[in-house]
Amino acid sequence: MAAFVAHELVKRYGATVALGGVSLEVGEGELVGLLGPNGAGKSTLVKIGCGLVRASEGHADVCGAPAGSKEARASLGYLAELFRFPGWLTAGEVLKLHQDLVGSTRGTAERKELLSLVGLGEVGERRVDAMSKGMQQRLGIAQALVGSPRLLMLDEPTSALDPAGRRAVRDILEEVRARGISVLLNSHLLSEVELVCDRVIILLAGEIVAEGTPQDLTAARGVEIETDSGSRRWDEAGRDDIPALVAQLVAEGAHIYGVRTSKPTLEEVYLEAVRGEMG
Repeated sequence: MAAFVAHELVKRYGATVALGGVSLEVGEGELVGLLGPNGAGKSTLVKIGCGLVRASEGHADVCGAPAGSKEARASLGYLAELFRFPGWLTAGEVLKLHQDLVGSTRGTAERKELLSLVGLGEVGERRVDAMSKGMQQRLGIAQALVGSPRLLMLDEPTSALDPAGRRAVRDILEEVRARGISVLLNSHLLSEVELVCDRVIILLAGEIVAEGTPQDLTAARGVEIETDSGSRRWDEAGRDDIPALVAQLVAEGAHIYGVRTSKPTLEEVYLEAVRGEMG
């Protein structure tokens, strides 16, 4: 059973279309990244999955239950982009509060396990207002894991962090995935998505404009061959076309001095998809 399924989701706010018929799936134990510019519909999609926003058309399921239902909420952990915990609570008290909210009965053992998982095992008694932004972000992920959800929905979990903080969150996400928990990660940091996600979905103006694994999206494309008469390029050629191209040039009497394939970055793929759709 897929952890999350969206089928032809449409969301309108008056005349504004935030989602224009989005369909996607997050498999069991899969980490999927959502990319797109501001206003692309990423947060709207996540909020529909959490049951915080109702779709105008279409439907979404979490672990086989309708999004927003009691069964779906029991299978879901969520971290909002602009979350804030009461500054006077300790890390342990924050988790205790969320255990009470979700009905978790695992008590101290669960709190210790989650604080250890996110690297806060030694600061369970520290107050939130005495924590760095990175520590609070990790605590946010820990609270999303209270109650052993099968799916995490994370909205920009690394946006305000420095490189060390982003690395710590990536390590946590990799450990979460290793435990078989699915993750839908909404982010605008392409490098983070490329490093940690199994699959990437690019949204623009409420529609999916590109999707695939990071490896597929950034596969080598375009071949440049240096000859004695200069360099020649074939933009649509791939690695498998190289032998035939070289043989053709040699048959024409050219001397070959070098062959290169072009491998785009995820950023280049993203910009190409967004600009191509925007014209």
